[in-house]
Amino acid sequence: MMDSAEGYFKKVIHSDTYENTSSDDEDTEKIGFIPTKEDEESGSKNDSDEEYETSDKAEADVMKMLKEEENREKEARDPDYCNACILTTEEVIQPASQTEVKDFSILQHERDSQSPEIRKHLQFLKKLRLHTWASLSKAQYVSLLKDFVESEFFVIDGDSLLLMFLDSKTQYLNFFYQIECFLQDFTEKGAKYVVVFFKDAEQLYFPYPHFLFLRTALIEHLRHNTGTTVHTEFSNCLSSNWEIFLKKSYPYFIIVSDIGLNSLQTDFLSILIAHSLSKKVNVVLASGQEYDILRVYGYHVQSVYTHRVFFQKYRQDLRYACENLVRYKEPLMCLYEHLKLSVKSIQKEVHQTVHLLKKLWPKGSDIRRVVCVLSCAVGLKIYSNMLKNSNTSMGAKTKQSAKRAQIRIMKSCWTKQVLPLIKMQQLCTHFSLTQLSDTNGWKLDLTYLPDLNDDSLLRNIAHYYEFEYTKGLEFKKELGKEMENEYQCLWDTVTKLAAKYSFGDAFPVRKTSQLFLEQEQTLFRDYEEEIPNIGLIPVKSDLVENYAGDVLKDLPVLESNDPAITSLIKYKEFDELRHWHSGRPLTEEYERVWCNADAKSKHPEERRQIQKLQTFRHFYGSTLENVTSKLIVHQKDVSGNDSAAVKKTEKKHKSKAETIIEENNRRRKSEEEKKEQEQWKALCIPTEKEIKANMTVGINKLEKLLKTLKNKSVKFSVEMTGLSACLHVWKKHCKEQGEKSRDLSKAVEVMRRIHVLLEKYQDLLEKPHLQKLTRYLRLLGFENLACSLSGQTGEPSDHTISKYAIKVGPARFQLQYMDYYLLREERNDPDPRVQHFIPDTWQRELLDAVDNNESAVIVAPTSSGKTYASYYCMEKVLKTSNDGVVVYVAPTKALVNQVVGTIYSQFTKKLPDGLVVCGVFTRDYRNDVMNSQILVTVPQCLEILMLSPRSQKWTKRIQYVIFDEVHCLGGEIGAEIWEHLLVTIRCPFLALSATVSNPEHLTEWLQSVKRYWRHAEDKIEGSSTSSEKNFTRKCKVKSKVQEQKKSYRVRLVLYEERYNDLEKYVCSLKGSDFIIEHCHPCAALTVSHIENYGIPSDLSLSPRESIQLYDTMVKVWQEWPRAKELDPEEFVSFKNKVVIKKPDVRKYEQELKKELSKWIVLGQRRKVNQLLEHLRPKPVDCSEEEKWMRFASFVEKLHEMNKLPAIFFIFNVNSVEYAAKNVFFSLLRKQKSEQHPNTEREKEHLRDELRKVKKQLIKLSSPNTKKLSPSTMDNIRFLLSTKQQLERRLKRLTAVPSSCTYADPKAVDGDTLRKIFHRLRFERRGYVQQMMALRGIGYHHGSMAARERQVVEMLFRLGYIKVVTATSTLALGINMPCKSVVFAEDSVFLDALHYRQMSGRAGRRGQDMIGNVFFYDIPLPKVERLIKSNVPQLKGQFPLTITLILRLMLLASKADDKADARAKALSVLKHSLMSFRKERYAEILKIYFMFSLQFLIKEGYLDQEGNPMGFAGLVTHLYYHEPSNFVLVSFLVKGLFHKLCQPIKGSTVFSEDVLEKLVLILANLFGRKHLPACSKKYERPFCQSKVFLEDLPKDFADAVKEYNTKVQENFAHFLLTTAKLADMEQEYRLPLSKTDFTSKNWHGSELASYLMDNTKSTSAISPFACLSGVVDNNLFHGEIINKAVLRSLGINITNCPLLYLNKYDNQGRKRPLNAYALDFYKHGSLIALTTDNWLNEGDAYNLLKDFSLLIKSIGTSLSELCDDPNDKVLLAFQQLGEIYAEKLKSVT
Repeated sequence: MMDSAEGYFKKVIHSDTYENTSSDDEDTEKIGFIPTKEDEESGSKNDSDEEYETSDKAEADVMKMLKEEENREKEARDPDYCNACILTTEEVIQPASQTEVKDFSILQHERDSQSPEIRKHLQFLKKLRLHTWASLSKAQYVSLLKDFVESEFFVIDGDSLLLMFLDSKTQYLNFFYQIECFLQDFTEKGAKYVVVFFKDAEQLYFPYPHFLFLRTALIEHLRHNTGTTVHTEFSNCLSSNWEIFLKKSYPYFIIVSDIGLNSLQTDFLSILIAHSLSKKVNVVLASGQEYDILRVYGYHVQSVYTHRVFFQKYRQDLRYACENLVRYKEPLMCLYEHLKLSVKSIQKEVHQTVHLLKKLWPKGSDIRRVVCVLSCAVGLKIYSNMLKNSNTSMGAKTKQSAKRAQIRIMKSCWTKQVLPLIKMQQLCTHFSLTQLSDTNGWKLDLTYLPDLNDDSLLRNIAHYYEFEYTKGLEFKKELGKEMENEYQCLWDTVTKLAAKYSFGDAFPVRKTSQLFLEQEQTLFRDYEEEIPNIGLIPVKSDLVENYAGDVLKDLPVLESNDPAITSLIKYKEFDELRHWHSGRPLTEEYERVWCNADAKSKHPEERRQIQKLQTFRHFYGSTLENVTSKLIVHQKDVSGNDSAAVKKTEKKHKSKAETIIEENNRRRKSEEEKKEQEQWKALCIPTEKEIKANMTVGINKLEKLLKTLKNKSVKFSVEMTGLSACLHVWKKHCKEQGEKSRDLSKAVEVMRRIHVLLEKYQDLLEKPHLQKLTRYLRLLGFENLACSLSGQTGEPSDHTISKYAIKVGPARFQLQYMDYYLLREERNDPDPRVQHFIPDTWQRELLDAVDNNESAVIVAPTSSGKTYASYYCMEKVLKTSNDGVVVYVAPTKALVNQVVGTIYSQFTKKLPDGLVVCGVFTRDYRNDVMNSQILVTVPQCLEILMLSPRSQKWTKRIQYVIFDEVHCLGGEIGAEIWEHLLVTIRCPFLALSATVSNPEHLTEWLQSVKRYWRHAEDKIEGSSTSSEKNFTRKCKVKSKVQEQKKSYRVRLVLYEERYNDLEKYVCSLKGSDFIIEHCHPCAALTVSHIENYGIPSDLSLSPRESIQLYDTMVKVWQEWPRAKELDPEEFVSFKNKVVIKKPDVRKYEQELKKELSKWIVLGQRRKVNQLLEHLRPKPVDCSEEEKWMRFASFVEKLHEMNKLPAIFFIFNVNSVEYAAKNVFFSLLRKQKSEQHPNTEREKEHLRDELRKVKKQLIKLSSPNTKKLSPSTMDNIRFLLSTKQQLERRLKRLTAVPSSCTYADPKAVDGDTLRKIFHRLRFERRGYVQQMMALRGIGYHHGSMAARERQVVEMLFRLGYIKVVTATSTLALGINMPCKSVVFAEDSVFLDALHYRQMSGRAGRRGQDMIGNVFFYDIPLPKVERLIKSNVPQLKGQFPLTITLILRLMLLASKADDKADARAKALSVLKHSLMSFRKERYAEILKIYFMFSLQFLIKEGYLDQEGNPMGFAGLVTHLYYHEPSNFVLVSFLVKGLFHKLCQPIKGSTVFSEDVLEKLVLILANLFGRKHLPACSKKYERPFCQSKVFLEDLPKDFADAVKEYNTKVQENFAHFLLTTAKLADMEQEYRLPLSKTDFTSKNWHGSELASYLMDNTKSTSAISPFACLSGVVDNNLFHGEIINKAVLRSLGINITNCPLLYLNKYDNQGRKRPLNAYALDFYKHGSLIALTTDNWLNEGDAYNLLKDFSLLIKSIGTSLSELCDDPNDKVLLAFQQLGEIYAEKLKSVT
């Protein structure tokens, strides 16, 4: 099918006038630059004598880097950004199709290809094609719809949409069905898009009338019958209107095809691609898209600077090219070579005919009838003009609505004489539709626009009248009365419309002897074979019966003597032949992963390694949490369910010892209070003076002092003194300013102190204090507040006070000026369970949940303190026993390291030998997995433990599981693993996240899982096995663990408040200055967004922003009825309130938001638009080059604004490093410009002197000082003192001035700094990083070594580094809080999820009152979409794979505790989030499960009892790589690997050729990264790589085909069986427009029945696909499944484990595989993969690492299955694994 599609597409592509010149290969267009080589590897020296040599070398390195940066900048400015030459420039253009007839053509004017203008134009088009190809080849295959789809708006190019589904074999209605399916896939996933058809593109379709008429019908259909927005007003992509549209809407991306029907259209599309990329709009290729239940994947091209430069350079050429492509003289239609007709005359004829028809049918009609009569009448008129005596049966093209799903498949096609007429008629249809699009009040039913034509039906009718009708009476079928009348009516209308022509009567239908049809050579394969019998091999298994018993009774089962059962595969033969034990159990992953050394290790070197690692973890943890490690004591006498709250009330009578302890505590407190009072006495006057001298510095010192004090009364005295001092400052300021404007920040400090005193020290406030506060409030002019505080009313007695008054109302003052200083609602009652802070109510609820052994889902913002519960939970388990385990699941390795550091810094516990507090398990590292009390791991690794039969005993020890970032449950990769974990754990859990919008749904699902476990555990407890009893005897503490009371409750804890508000700013560059505008969150909204989605729940406003919104509302609508009621001074929650708190402001904010939504309901849309426009910032565009050149100045600006420390998020790894170095070089240049010109000379002179002194010292020094003469000793002393002086002077000169660094030297002492830098000594870029860190700059991305990242993280947390550029690796949970977050680059990966995660870093709790988010030159529409998008909903993925089912069967059969294993397996099968409360999905999953079992039994992985056999162990170990795991085993069993792996004669070593072939095979199976089809368009001389992976060797390819055939057969049986569950009512409707095409019976029409083919079965095929001749048999051929399957089943080909040897795109072009794995094996260069293979360095390294781990894993598995250590296959895999790992090691 795919081959034929490719053939077809190539056929419809035509050469044109450009074609002759496109094969020139002179053009040496550059394609992709080679980055400069990395800095040389360097090690650091610690010897102080070598310190200055080191700094010399480092300085030289820096100067070298500076030079390289300058060169790179020059290189980046060249738009023709490629260094390699093109070998050939072969266009994907084929010769004219042979089926294209000479009897019909559209003539366009010829061009003079010799004119210099045209030659120049053709040269440019070559450049454009190469530029487009170079851009598209780098496309990344990504998920197009992120989690926040409603925030991402994109554009679909209508012509590209058309090209995706154009196929001569696709029936007209089926074509519309496929397009609607494509659009509906986006729509039902919540996407927002518009479809754009450019006017000029229409010209390109005239040579293809069939496609032209489809295009016109599609536009009208989408416009009238669907909710899709269709734009046709833009002439082309270079029109000014289109530019304005892009600027206003800023689409996330535009979907475009890279290939057209001919080279004209391809070039037109290339211009669109080049233009989009130049406007910072990303491009997604229309070809190669795939989808599953949750996502759509496609090739995404990121817009980069070079695209903008190319467009600027060739702007005029592009404009000229675009005009030239569509600049036709009036096209002429040529019929039968001699009759030429102006297309305009046809248009005119249609116009006249429409006018006539309106008179004939004044009441209007159905579009099908109208188009039918119009095209017939106009077509016949034109045809009659040419052939006066001829007549045709065009009337047969009437409306037919009979059930056409089973229409006969015709092998005939139109003759060459009829074809031009049909094409002309299609042209008439196009003009009819364009005329009818504006009906001017004429009632036209456009519902059935998708069903204007049915070529298959027409050929059937023609065939019947031509060949069968004449055969005799039995073939003469009645049309039926209803149909005859309809036909008669239409024919009469046609004759009236063409009154001056005589076409005869309606009947008989056929009046000519001329043949219409001829036999066709079909390209499509016919699937005539019989559908094999669907019958299930019976499986006798409790698990199968329990899960799928209810569907099994309805499924057919085979007899035991059926050939399918008797021929089941056995592996015995292979085992005996090769000395293998395929069924032998394999070691588990946690036993294989490299181990750093377990606590159990007795080897001294390993013990030393552990100590070093633990020391580092303690140190790393100390930078995360500023707390000392807590010693945990195992409380043997306390049962686990005693909470701290209960303990307090346990004893009524105190013992003598307790009384003494209490007395001592009281005495100690009194001493502390006395000490603090004395301390304050000494500091009181200096502090007061300091506040009066410099308020900001003084207040900061006051705040620091308050943090150190513990006694409340002392703190109260400090606050009162601070208040008096602040008021003094305010009075003094007012006197100085007089009537001039005053700095209200000084008044803010006075009011802040009043707030704190009234809130925190209310119990200490006596009457004199209150009077003082009242007086101060009067002084500030807040009379109403003074009255409410003192309880009096009346006028102020002293009018002189007013000169200090704030001329702003008290409520407005508090909201607008105190803003983020307003107090949160905090509890004052301490909780005995928490030492360092007073927890909020929601945090206490979490602690209660842990105390009661309950599960909880916690949704709270980043940095709100939700992880505290995790550590409380760990502490509880550590205290309760030495045996209980807490598992902490983190989504990334970086987060795992962070949690481990925190655990080491928080907990210490003395444990019996062999046990440790904390263990780690990740894919490439583990230690103390089974012997730790807290295991920190990633989901994949915990799943291995949960589903392993051998770790059952360990899983029973688990007391709690903590899932951090649980929103990964909706992620792209590994989402189903999170699901499996949540449903297999038997203990309580905590699920933490900041971003889930449907936590109620998630909690209900988890509660249903817990109900299942309550029921299952009641059963299990009755059937405890002997192995469990033995285990209890071994672990005495087990009984203690079991004493924990069980709870099956799942709590939902929601908290929406951030600790501090975030303020957003939009930054742009204007000239040499930066414009930084505040971005009000409401400015991101639009009227339609508020109507459709409401105001997002987490779109919060700061108090200042609430006031700003109110003021703007009043300004916009002056007659606003609620203006007075919502005035801050009158608002019910604020009126006369001295202390307005954050919750009060939230009420006000909610009221304003409600009012804003109400305005729309009240019909004030225009006012709301005005309001939003008023709030919207007005940023200025700047060039990319300018933006990055001025980046260092922007950092400096933030430094001046006191907005550092900041993280700058950039999504390109190279840009991350470049930006950090840019800032570093800027500081270097600044230092150079500020220092004295002679400084360098003086430094050099001092270094020379120092070298001389050192040399002299070496000469004079002797091992025996006694032998030295006194004069020599004096000399040595003199030299030593000279050396010290020189070193001091040199240090002074080399010291970095404070103005030239962002580092804070006070933050970290010298020893700590040395200790941290010591970790960089062996790193490749350690020198440079160290020097940048010393200037307070760092960068952070996934391609860096872990040590390099950790150094940046630690120094940033400690406050030493203030500027960090980073990729999204910092987004997910890494603890690096800062004052500001800056988004410095737009990217496909900057979606609203990342935005929330990243912006959440801003605002350090306890340090910053507010967080700042800056958007540095991010387009405003993108900023708005990020701010307003809602949090994503968690939806389930398709949960089952064949390998997972095999793993579950293996668990159930091999486990010691069968009941537990069966319960876990059942839980996974029954509790998918996708099928939660969806019965139909649950049933589909059961049938899928049954057919998966069939496949496993037939392939020999399971026996008929459901027990694993054969290579089941090997397949499940490679579960992450389905279906390649099954294919690998089939290669092994067929002996293909043994045939290939032949060592060099007389040795056990394999030749390079054998190993290369092995890598080729493994790369085809496991390194499958498809490139876009267009990447093979041109050949290019790659530096080192081959880039495109070769096909598998023939014998291996045949084995894959055999495997695919079996899988397809099994999947087809599954589809045929599930067909009965489809919603057939839905199946007969078009998915997007919902137009109903349910079949109608045409009563009495013998002909309608006769034309149906009832021999073909179509039970599992979409009725629309049937129209194109697809039948049930086709389901056995995978490539057609997606187009044919019943849509309501929610299943597609991604659920079928096929391994495609070749994948094709929509146009039938092959998508090549990237040969990165094989290329790296050959050349070992990571750089070559970035330049040749279109990968970035970080991705390339991770892919290779996975590939290397995979080879190692296969090697280990094979060694365990094979008894013969000299087995050839085993040796080959082991040798290859070592070589590959070595090559990879050498590049890191």
